[in-house]
Amino acid sequence: MRGEQPDDRTLVQRHVAGDAEAFGLLVARHRDRLWAVALRTLHNPDEAADALQDALVSAFRRAESYRGDAAVTTWLHRIVVNACLDRARRQSVRRTEPLADEPDQAHEHTRRAQIPATTSDAVETLAEQSARRDAVLAALRALPPEQRTALVLVDMEGYSVQEAADLMDCPTGTVKSRCSRGRANLLPQLGAWAPGGHRVGVTEPLSTPGRPTDKEVT
Repeated sequence: MRGEQPDDRTLVQRHVAGDAEAFGLLVARHRDRLWAVALRTLHNPDEAADALQDALVSAFRRAESYRGDAAVTTWLHRIVVNACLDRARRQSVRRTEPLADEPDQAHEHTRRAQIPATTSDAVETLAEQSARRDAVLAALRALPPEQRTALVLVDMEGYSVQEAADLMDCPTGTVKSRCSRGRANLLPQLGAWAPGGHRVGVTEPLSTPGRPTDKEVT
């Protein structure tokens, strides 16, 4: 009978002590959630994979700095969020990537091919859902990095304001303000998708592509 799996703190301690496998086990345990945050913050698989790679290398090297005052997951997510914010700020300066590079595009084409269009109504519904998704992604991408990150954490990933504040290393009031301003900035761009005055927000279902297979992030 297998013994209990070591908890996160134990894995960090083992890694610091020289255990060659401990960090890999820790990453495997939390990689999916870290990847989802990176991808939805940056909206580009290559940028997200690079940010996650940078973050995990940083965590690997700085594990001794973990003092246990927060959960290991909070510590890891904070490093990933900071890496994403750094890249998002650089993106906001150059903004050269076309909207056609949205992360879900290739996967969306695959989904369309897999769904039988048995009626014209089904085709129209699918097209509208795709257009709405693209509008939300484009609107999010246009937000300042801090507002975008706050909305991704709170509205899309389901973190509490306090948890988001811990991850972004700022007061809860700052997170609330960034979310409020971000939603206000989204409203003019998403108004066309709010029939009858019902506003469509960033909680619209957006599927997350699988992890990149051509990049190692461990």
